Amino acid sequence: MADFGMTRIVCMLLSLLCMLSCKYEQFDIIIAGGGTSGCTAGIQAASMGSKTLIVEPLPWLGGMLTSAGVSATDGCYNLPSGLWGEFQRRLGEHYGGMEALKTGWVSNIQFEPSVGNMIFNQMCSEQELLSVWKESSITDIRQLKDGSWKVKVECKVADGQTTVRRVRARVVIDATELGDIAALCGVGYDIGMESREITGERIAPLQSNGIIQDLTYVAILKDYGHDVSIERPVGYDSSMYACCCANPLCINPKEPERIWPADMMISYGKLPGEKYMINWPIEGNDFYLNIIEMDPEQREKELQKARDFTMGFIYFIQHQLGYNTLGLADDEFPTEYRLPFIPYHRESRRIHGKVRFTLNHIERPYDYTLFRTGIAVGDYPVDHHHKRYTAEEELPDLHFFPIPSFTVPVGVMIPQGVEGLIVAEKSISVSNIANGTTRLQPVVMQIGQAAGALAAEAVAQGTFPSEVSVRQVQRDLLDAGCYIQPFIDAKPDSPLFPALQRIGATGILHGEGKQIQWTNVTDLHADELLSREELSYLFDFYGITHPDLSDSPALQAGELVEILKGFPGFINGADWAAALRNAGLDADSAINGQPITRAAYAVIIDCLLDPFNTFDIDLQGKLIL
Repeated sequence: MADFGMTRIVCMLLSLLCMLSCKYEQFDIIIAGGGTSGCTAGIQAASMGSKTLIVEPLPWLGGMLTSAGVSATDGCYNLPSGLWGEFQRRLGEHYGGMEALKTGWVSNIQFEPSVGNMIFNQMCSEQELLSVWKESSITDIRQLKDGSWKVKVECKVADGQTTVRRVRARVVIDATELGDIAALCGVGYDIGMESREITGERIAPLQSNGIIQDLTYVAILKDYGHDVSIERPVGYDSSMYACCCANPLCINPKEPERIWPADMMISYGKLPGEKYMINWPIEGNDFYLNIIEMDPEQREKELQKARDFTMGFIYFIQHQLGYNTLGLADDEFPTEYRLPFIPYHRESRRIHGKVRFTLNHIERPYDYTLFRTGIAVGDYPVDHHHKRYTAEEELPDLHFFPIPSFTVPVGVMIPQGVEGLIVAEKSISVSNIANGTTRLQPVVMQIGQAAGALAAEAVAQGTFPSEVSVRQVQRDLLDAGCYIQPFIDAKPDSPLFPALQRIGATGILHGEGKQIQWTNVTDLHADELLSREELSYLFDFYGITHPDLSDSPALQAGELVEILKGFPGFINGADWAAALRNAGLDADSAINGQPITRAAYAVIIDCLLDPFNTFDIDLQGKLIL
């Protein structure tokens, strides 16, 4: 009888332990990946009141900017949007000013990866509603009938042991490097290049293929002041690096027009702290490897080849080029061989989203309506790395393909067929060609922030992300100092910024895209006088037949106000004189015939008609009437 009683007690205890171990921790939002987009998604979502969890497999935060060592940013230096702008600011504070970040010639923002990790940790820790589980991985994810998610997370604990924690949430954000969570959830996706027939892009290949961009195991070197040469790596072949720069071994370069002196190659990615980022695309440490569909063990095995290749490049730099005092920094990555935790992945799965963003939308935004749905901006050329692919000459030439600056539409983050999931990082719904510019770090940070805003709105409204108002997400982002249009005319701290962004996002005022080497712009020409001809966009937006709009005489502010009184939605009783003052115009002089600038026009339209807030739009950017 005693044995029976003891058995019963044991069973009860085991049952209780099972109940405790199976208890689900409740969050509003779970973010898979604490990388470049995962951190900003978490910060934004938590700042909007959502209880948020970031699950990050590595000990560091920041992804490609830190854990992959790509600590020289590409683009958006002049578009300091939201948390990307805040990250810039904190780097400047750390190093003693923004000029201190201009240490190399490839970028205006360069920093030590460990400092980037520190800043991401600081920014995340400031959010009370944000939890971060490092060295943790999602091992199972399932969606319930009500649309919520059950997630199993394996977490590292002391002495290398792991424990399993179970989590429930309303929304999941995939911010992984390769789109692994979207794949687990059954989202359709593409890998490699789509054909010209699929995307309609004039420079796309005629046939689809599975070719992705080269990845890179970056190296962070520092000058030790004495010989720190490494031993010759197994399989080392100097011919693989011979034309990385001008040197006696370079006889037949792949890119003869881009043969730089050795010191320029080294200083390309010079970082503060007398360190050097080696992420050299010209017969350097780029490496062709497609591990996207592999399991974790296979990936690790294949990535060793890329690590070995980078070690070979370091050996070449030390022994063939004579930089034997440069060696892998011993105060950056706490990893074997002192290389980064992960490689720089330039491509991943690209989901089938509600919207597919292509080169056509970038080159000719006003031929479409997607620009109205913008949530992130970019200004870097289309930049693909394919030199290590064996048949690179058969691929389109996508090295710094010129484009204007652009805005990324919100629909690229929303997958087809799976509700309650948002996709960020480099796995958004873009064409392979467009990925060559949307993949860059500042853009990805902004995409993450937008994903966080979209998720938080879905939670607050008790709906799916696909049903959240586009304009509401854009309002949230504008409130956070983000760009939704890539206009160069006004920064977020300018009083003109909100009106220019809002009116630009309606299409009532168009910007002019320009291609300027590495930094491209869209100029609204805010200080120039408004032409009568441009009133046609206002009439078209409201579906009103417009009168003759000759360019002479110049349009006056008072005349514009009288025109606006005939439009639906005119704010009766609005203080139009105040609207003119907000636009920098004196009401009396306006009445007396003062012409108006494009900026003043935007402010007046914003004040008296408020089209941005009056008309909602769908994911394609079409008005919801």
